[in-house]
Amino acid sequence: KKITGYAPGNFSFYKTALTHKSASTTDKRGNNVNNERLEYLGDAVLGAVIADYFFRKFPGADEGFLTQMRSKIVSREKLNELSKLVGISDLIISNTGRYNMQRNIHGDTMEAFIGAVYLDKGFSKTARFIRKQVIREYINIPELLSVDHNHKSRLIEWGQKNKQEVQFYTDQDAPDSKHFISFVKINNKIYGSGLGTSKKVAEQKAAKETLEKIEKNEDN
Repeated sequence: KKITGYAPGNFSFYKTALTHKSASTTDKRGNNVNNERLEYLGDAVLGAVIADYFFRKFPGADEGFLTQMRSKIVSREKLNELSKLVGISDLIISNTGRYNMQRNIHGDTMEAFIGAVYLDKGFSKTARFIRKQVIREYINIPELLSVDHNHKSRLIEWGQKNKQEVQFYTDQDAPDSKHFISFVKINNKIYGSGLGTSKKVAEQKAAKETLEKIEKNEDN
């Protein structure tokens, strides 16, 4: 209640959201119980709430700007930080040990927790929780505006550092389409894709998805 502003209705949602796969239990049907499914759900809900927030806050801003602003909040690095600030990190149930936790366990749990709030309270109250308890409390919008997250540059730098060949393939989604689609290949294997109204936006989205996959693979 201190974190969300609401008294929990179904406490089991939150317990599952805080349970890392290393501490999985088994339900009556033999299914593993951990926060991976809720992480998937929370990721979608968070993305929608943040997109709506910036859409309303910056009327007239183009898709590229709005996409970049959203990515600054939903990035794994930022979610790891927010999880600690909000107090979710202190509640994680894990068998990895407090000092041996994978770096992204915090952000993953943050997403799962949002998924639990959504299941328990619905979209409107979840959106209010994110706006009031997270954005207003811990997000400095002017500071966020000054930070440039260039995912493509970061990915290229990662490739150079790790001696991996990174290639972008970008074209129109269809001959008569106003959208572009971009694919990222690392050593001839597709890692990420992105769709946007310009080549730049499509490539940034593809690079962002690729970086997130790389970070998850490094943690596993």
